[in-house]
Amino acid sequence: MGKYDKILQKIIHGRSDANVLFSELRQLLLRLDFQERVRGDHHIFSKDGIAEILNIQPIGSMAKAYQVKQIRHIIVRYRLGLDDD
Repeated sequence: MGKYDKILQKIIHGRSDANVLFSELRQLLLRLDFQERVRGDHHIFSKDGIAEILNIQPIGSMAKAYQVKQIRHIIVRYRLGLDDD
């Protein structure tokens, strides 16, 4: 299991939303083919076929827990990265 597969599983299981590095979350979204725009410390992600736009900001080096939860909802709803075996 690769590094980003482990991060994906960590996010999906939701046991440690406050313990996800912002850089890892950002790289996961890029790996899932999201397009990124940066405005100050706001990283705005969008993807064709996904109605929601994700706006995430770091707290130090960590991702905000509620934003990890929002991303989990999008990953599960659209089955992103879950069917790739």
